[in-house]
Amino acid sequence: MGKTSAAVKNRYNAKNYDILHINVKKGEKERYKKIAEEKGMSLSQLFVNAVEEYIAK
Repeated sequence: MGKTSAAVKNRYNAKNYDILHINVKKGEKERYKKIAEEKGMSLSQLFVNAVEEYIAK
């Protein structure tokens, strides 16, 4: 991926997405990532789904 391609992707992401950062204990990221992969989704989507489910309750 060249610089131009990365710059275009970064501009698109900045324009269309908000970024959230979370901190988890060491080792938890891998556990969450494995769960997300088992469910056929990204780690981000796993967290978005979890938050949306929490809000819906």
